[in-house]
Amino acid sequence: MWWLLLAVSVLAAASTLTNVLAADWYVTVCVIATALLVTIARRSGLSWDELGLGRASARRGLRWGVVLAGVVLVVYLVAWALPLTREAFEDERAAGQSAGELVYRVLVRVPFGTVLLEEVGFRGVLWAMITRLRGPVWATALSSTLFGFWHVLPSRGLTRANAAAEAVFGTGTAGVTLSVAAAVVGTGLAGVLFCELRRRSGSLIPPMALHCALNSFGYVLAWAAARG
Repeated sequence: MWWLLLAVSVLAAASTLTNVLAADWYVTVCVIATALLVTIARRSGLSWDELGLGRASARRGLRWGVVLAGVVLVVYLVAWALPLTREAFEDERAAGQSAGELVYRVLVRVPFGTVLLEEVGFRGVLWAMITRLRGPVWATALSSTLFGFWHVLPSRGLTRANAAAEAVFGTGTAGVTLSVAAAVVGTGLAGVLFCELRRRSGSLIPPMALHCALNSFGYVLAWAAARG
């Protein structure tokens, strides 16, 4: 139990640093926090297979990952092409980026920052620790709940940046509160899906691939939408 509390503390510290105190050091903080989490997990007695990082399931996980990324790309392209759903890609955070900033976000910040820390932290370390204590159902429920609350800080400016979110929730205090609540619930449910992919495949590769595809392809299409 103490190892689990220590891992949660590392994630809480990383969230504060990346969203409040040291946002410019986002990728560095994420990499260091990931290394700390893996060290804690290994010191607690968890094996690489329990963490979803074993070699035995890597090939299977890679196949799943390629398929999932392909599905996301097709769905996004269809949504981007349709006037009814294209507004969802109108995001000021992507619109104001140069081509170089976009490449950095898609190839560095997302995979080596967001995806690495969140998947290793929530679907790797926390899921494995809670599974040992209470089983996979509890592991999925608790890690996904924490994953939802993890998005409270980064979702505070959602209605100002995304046109679709602004249209749905508005821009006042109530709108911001509702958008944050929706983000917590939505990412918590996404966490359940990521956990199930990790459980069924025995590998972190499928949730990592899906997570990376959702974020990176989304940024690329948002950037493209802003430029017509």
